[in-house]
Amino acid sequence: MQIGELSERTGVSRRSIRYYEQKGLLHAHRTDKGWREYSEDAVNAVLNVQGLLQAGLTVDDIQRVAPCLSMDVIDFMSCENADHAIAMYEERLAVIDEKAALLQRHREELTERIAMLRTHSGAGDFAALLKQAQGV
Repeated sequence: MQIGELSERTGVSRRSIRYYEQKGLLHAHRTDKGWREYSEDAVNAVLNVQGLLQAGLTVDDIQRVAPCLSMDVIDFMSCENADHAIAMYEERLAVIDEKAALLQRHREELTERIAMLRTHSGAGDFAALLKQAQGV
């Protein structure tokens, strides 16, 4: 199948499909005219890549399990490289946990600043309150 059909069948843009191919996540055969032709397995590969990206993985992460990408979406979870997949998921989860903790700290800081400003809102000039909140 050509790139247009693969795009229609997966709901993924042609640009993304070309990017996946560039990154080694997808393989195409070139015709004499230079057009890309994909096997039926490419549908599974594109759907697996999309699912992994939606789960928060990066293209670099996904490259680690590239041999399994052409598997049926359901069978992908039982790929013979399961240890690689588990390690990849655990590493990405650790990164997400770190980011979530950082966002929580930012949220707490902003909540404190809002509370402080609201507590002192009747006490004077707003610009002076902002200076006070910034420690100036």
